[in-house]
Amino acid sequence: MFFLMTCLHHPNRAAQRDRLRPAHRDWVRSGGAGRVSVLIGSALWGDDGTPAGHWGILEAETPAAARAFADGDPFATGGVVASATLTRLADGFMADRIAPRMTTPDQT
Repeated sequence: MFFLMTCLHHPNRAAQRDRLRPAHRDWVRSGGAGRVSVLIGSALWGDDGTPAGHWGILEAETPAAARAFADGDPFATGGVVASATLTRLADGFMADRIAPRMTTPDQT
């Protein structure tokens, strides 16, 4: 199954986000210790140029695995994420159009 993960951040958490960014990137590369495969993602920015959140497209065996990935992200456990929404994508989603994936293959 594929999911669009949208995470909105609390305002004024730039220092926390910067401190946690290396751990967040490691989490993404590992697919949350193998919970999911992350196809692609990026930061979200407000119209005023301030960081607003992040998004990703995940492949997970179950909705619970996708939720565990979102909830275990260091940005979430470190208090940066205000809300995380997971939206299931269509069964016909063409994931093969996204390459290479952000998750390191040997870690999933």
